[in-house]
Amino acid sequence: MMISSEQEFLKFLETRHFVFERFEHPAVFTCEEAELHRPERPAVSTKNLFLCDKKGRQFFLVVTACEKTVKLDELSSQLGVSRLRFGSEENLMRLLGVTRGSVTMMGLANDTEHQVELWLDAEIWQNEYFQSHPLVNTATLVLAKGELERFFSLTGHAPKFFIEKAGKPG
Repeated sequence: MMISSEQEFLKFLETRHFVFERFEHPAVFTCEEAELHRPERPAVSTKNLFLCDKKGRQFFLVVTACEKTVKLDELSSQLGVSRLRFGSEENLMRLLGVTRGSVTMMGLANDTEHQVELWLDAEIWQNEYFQSHPLVNTATLVLAKGELERFFSLTGHAPKFFIEKAGKPG
């Protein structure tokens, strides 16, 4: 069953005893907007990209830090795909239960058939805390790395890691 609201998702986390902090803010659609409302906690502000192969048969959730730029052509070789593109709004809703602007690692709770591969930037995974939307872009959760690992295990999404060669935008 698809988790379709923030309240349902928070209940999903709470009944499984996840530890997190929640911060409300106005709707944000970009990392730049999110930065204006970033919680005063040391945590990676994540950029989440919903991607697919050129035929739209393989799906990927790619997570890096907001301040990084991802070059899809370089990333495609690490993911073993000839060409990457952004997934459609329809597939985003069908697989992760979210809309553009709300793409989040937490959407993996809705991918019960494991159609989406999780790819994390190896560099940011060295941190201890991460920010993520709770299926909506009007709030941010801060979770410890261990809680995210438990979440990924619970949803059946073993993370794969990529090395972001592009680095920070100049």
